[in-house]
Amino acid sequence: MAFTDADLIARVLSREDHNAFAELVRRYQSPVRAFLARMARGDAHLADDLAQETFLKAWKNLGAFRGKAKFSTWLFGIALNELRGAARKHKELSSEEIDELPPEPEESAAPNAHLRLDLTEALKALNSNERAAVLLCCQNGLSHEEAAEALDCPLGTVKTNILRGREKLKRLLSL
Repeated sequence: MAFTDADLIARVLSREDHNAFAELVRRYQSPVRAFLARMARGDAHLADDLAQETFLKAWKNLGAFRGKAKFSTWLFGIALNELRGAARKHKELSSEEIDELPPEPEESAAPNAHLRLDLTEALKALNSNERAAVLLCCQNGLSHEEAAEALDCPLGTVKTNILRGREKLKRLLSL
């Protein structure tokens, strides 16, 4: 029997069940890390560090989770705040300079490898707000409302960023 996120959260809060939290980490570590890696322009080390900090903050602040949104929405919000915090702490990672981080290393020839690399490069052409909105909604399946909550911005802004981001991606990938 698979537990829902709400069941696992309840177990963590009522019993400090480390195994329940470990299951939440297993469910979301790959999407959170992938989101952070793409937001950090392919810097896997930074993404790993920020993902770890994200889950530590989630553990410490799980009692503040009110369940008004999905757990994943709350978690992506923490991840984005960790990325923003890293940008503020490190001059070399200012919010505009995140877009200048070194590209992700090329991977071996796997099925659709060129398409994936093309998409990775095209995502780098988006500004950080467009990239975040597109990744949250198109890659991670959040609704526009959930993305607005995770990004802490108005719904209209998310919709605009997705529209602009998708248009840029279409132009870049149709060449």
